Amino acid sequence: MTAEPVIIQQSSAGVEVPATVRASLSPSRAADFKTCPLLYRLRSIDRLPERPTVEQARGTLVHAVLERLFDLPAAGRTPQAAGDLVAPQWDRLVTEQPELADLFEGAAPEAAGEFLRSAAALLEGYFTVEDPRRLEPAEREALISAVVDDELLIRGYLDRLDVAPDGALRVVDYKTGGAPREAFEARALFQLKFYALVLWRTRGVVPRVLRLLYLRDAEVCDYTPDAEELARFERTVVALWRAIEQATERQDFRPRPSRLCDWCNHQAHCPSFGGTPPPFPVGAVAAGPQPDARSAPSAPGADE
Repeated sequence: MTAEPVIIQQSSAGVEVPATVRASLSPSRAADFKTCPLLYRLRSIDRLPERPTVEQARGTLVHAVLERLFDLPAAGRTPQAAGDLVAPQWDRLVTEQPELADLFEGAAPEAAGEFLRSAAALLEGYFTVEDPRRLEPAEREALISAVVDDELLIRGYLDRLDVAPDGALRVVDYKTGGAPREAFEARALFQLKFYALVLWRTRGVVPRVLRLLYLRDAEVCDYTPDAEELARFERTVVALWRAIEQATERQDFRPRPSRLCDWCNHQAHCPSFGGTPPPFPVGAVAAGPQPDARSAPSAPGADE
C-alpha cells in the first residue's frame, strides 16, 4: 500500500487532485458508512438536505469562537474575551448560512438569548481544561489530505494542531456534547486516527497525542497512536472504501439501527422506521473528488 502527499489547489473549476485519484473520503462520511450504510447513501449519494438543529448550530458557534480566540494576543485570550465573541460570531454564521435564522422561528422570545448563553457556558468549560494564553496553535480549522492506495484521497478538517519545539504533534478536537460515551467516543477516536494517518503520511510524523476536549463536562481524553496502529487503520480505511464501492455497484445500502438513530434526519426514508428510500440515482457512483467545505457536525459525536 502506498501513500503520497497531496496538495489541493483551488481553481475556478474546483479542487485539483492527482489524476490517479478517483474517489475521496472524509472521516465523517467514513463514519457514516460504519454507523449505517443507508445514512451514507442518503447523505453522500442522494445528498438529501438536512435541517440544522440547535445542538449542531451551538457546536458550530463554539468552534467558530475558539478559532477566533487564538487571533487575539495571548494575554487577551480570557473567558470574557471568548464570551464577547459569541454574539458577533453568531451574526457572521447566520449571514453565511441563512437557514440558521430559522432555528428559533416560532420559539419563545427568549430562546435566541438562551442559545447564546448556552454557547458561552460551553466556553467556560473550555477554560476549565485549557489555558489558551499558554498556547500558540500551529494550525486551526486546517484542511489536510493524503492519497492512500494510489486512488483514494482522504481529507478532513482539524480543529487544531499543536506543534512542540521538538516537532511533536498534538491533534486537538473540540466536542460540545457530553462526556465520552462508548458509541460517541469510538466515533470521535476514529476521526482523530483519520487525521493522524494523514499527518503521518504527509509529514512523516506520528502524532504524539490525539486529544478530545469535552467542553460541557470539562473532560479531556488523550490517546497515543503508533505507526503500526496507523498502518492497520490505513488498511481499514481502504477496505471501508472498497465496501462503499461494492454497495454502490449493487445499489445496496442497508440501515443499521442503533442509538444514533435518535439524531437522524432521515427516518422518513428509513425502512427501520417505516420509511422508503428514494429511487437510487441513475448513474450514481461512490463520491469522487469534490470541493471540501467545513460543515457542522450532523449528530452528537460526529466529526469534520
